Amino acid sequence: MPTKNVAYRTSATATGGGRDGKSKVDDGSFTADLTVPKELGGPGGDGLNPEKLFATGYAACFMGAMRHYAASKKIAVPDDASVQVSVGIGPREDTGFGLDVEISVSLPGVDRETAEDLVAGGHVVCPYSDATRGSLNITPKLA
Repeated sequence: MPTKNVAYRTSATATGGGRDGKSKVDDGSFTADLTVPKELGGPGGDGLNPEKLFATGYAACFMGAMRHYAASKKIAVPDDASVQVSVGIGPREDTGFGLDVEISVSLPGVDRETAEDLVAGGHVVCPYSDATRGSLNITPKLA
């Protein structure tokens, strides 16, 4: 569902060849050299790519959403909690490419029932989850 009131907006610009160019946040706070992975026909290496950037953003966003949900229920999320997002890319059956996303959450010291509720609640609250709902089959799980 679209937001009713945009509270924050940022923008980024990609230049060069896209996946083998540069990407930067327009306020200058972040710049990345991009490299096509070997699996997609590129040179590979340590460079960033859109999937790495998406995984990083999704993981941080999901953690924030889960903490927000937990706070609304007055549940403490442990400091050593973590969210790992794995993003894969490959050809779709029709045309173009599609993503495969997996989310794994670690909540040390939190009982299983509470942890499962926090993960499910975070998935509902997270704007990345909302934006991909219906186009990607994502079921977050406990690590």
